[in-house]
Amino acid sequence: MKVLSTLLLTIMCGTLGAQTFTNYTTSDGLLNNNVSSLCEGSSGEMWFGTQSGVSKFDGNTWTSYEQSNYPGMADDNILSIYMNSEDELWIGTDFGTSVFDGSTFTTYNSNDGLGNNKVQCIGEDADGTMWFGTITGLSSYDGSSWTNYGTSEGLPFGGINSITLAENGDLWLGTGLGGIAIFDGKDFLEITEDDGLVSDKIRAIALAGDDKWVGTADGLSLLGSDNSLTTNYTRIYTLPAPDTLNPIEDLAVGTDGVVWAGVYVDYLVTEGGVCAYNGSQWFEFDTEDGLIGPVVRALAVDAGNAVWVATSSGISKISDHSLSSPTVHANRFAMYPNPANEYLSIQFLKQFSETERISIYDASMKLVLEHPLAEQQTSTLLPLSGLQKGVYYVKIGQQVEQVLINR
Repeated sequence: MKVLSTLLLTIMCGTLGAQTFTNYTTSDGLLNNNVSSLCEGSSGEMWFGTQSGVSKFDGNTWTSYEQSNYPGMADDNILSIYMNSEDELWIGTDFGTSVFDGSTFTTYNSNDGLGNNKVQCIGEDADGTMWFGTITGLSSYDGSSWTNYGTSEGLPFGGINSITLAENGDLWLGTGLGGIAIFDGKDFLEITEDDGLVSDKIRAIALAGDDKWVGTADGLSLLGSDNSLTTNYTRIYTLPAPDTLNPIEDLAVGTDGVVWAGVYVDYLVTEGGVCAYNGSQWFEFDTEDGLIGPVVRALAVDAGNAVWVATSSGISKISDHSLSSPTVHANRFAMYPNPANEYLSIQFLKQFSETERISIYDASMKLVLEHPLAEQQTSTLLPLSGLQKGVYYVKIGQQVEQVLINR
């Protein structure tokens, strides 16, 4: 057990640690507890789109922006928020988009050339052109003129829920019903369920090097360097049996490589939280850990890799989480959910030999479960019904990961 114990010590010191939750509500200065969107400003301040207007927090002071005080705002109910490269704050509402130059808001709507007044997401390309995802399609504004794209231009039906700029300048668009649409400035390339996506209802897209994380209404899809499917993650957040659906609300990736996913199951009302992937395993955070509420709406990772979570109950900031992403290619498997309940899903990142096995040890380093592997196997669902609540260690080859069984 010496090798195993040494590996366990390394994992526990390197990837596990306490985290701090700091929560903010109207009693602290937030304009409204129902927060739909958020972003970080160039000076490190955080901006929040709420049901009653915009709130800014610089770490000490809260500032509110409402239509009653800023008549140039399209509406107080903010659907999306974005800080561009010129330090201009853009907001999306049901009545158009507004830009704040630091003193006044200016609104643009369909009368000015915007394709549809319901602006669900906002982005910017390398040239500084602003892009707006609406309930019916895509609009761009270069500072003087508007251009609109819809199904007649090749955009899938269902509107745009997310806009993400790739390093090569392409726009990755998450559509409401038609999967991913990659726009190179001329044509739209589609990636759909037929290509392996877990769902065509896209909620969020996060790009991190060669990895493309796609959040959908049914879970996560991970695409590789050639944009083909690598893995689907559909149970990263533990739900009460028999429910397993993991609708993703938003995604964010820190400079430390950790992938954060917001999950909320609306038909279960109280089931939702934040999951983090460190390149090896998934971790869960919810109201029992300190999250302010289960109805997660949006995520943002700030310059210090703290995670800001917008919910219908206020805002949570997760800091000192001590999670960092190891080199993914050095790992041979990933597992979720963690904590686990009745099962553990294991995804194999590299091929195993048929002589290797999954071994599970309890906290006293006693072998409590073994499971054989097939040579071409890519994943397995491991039943945990025979194990009691507690801390366990999963070992395949030289890789060891900790899992908490919590039932």
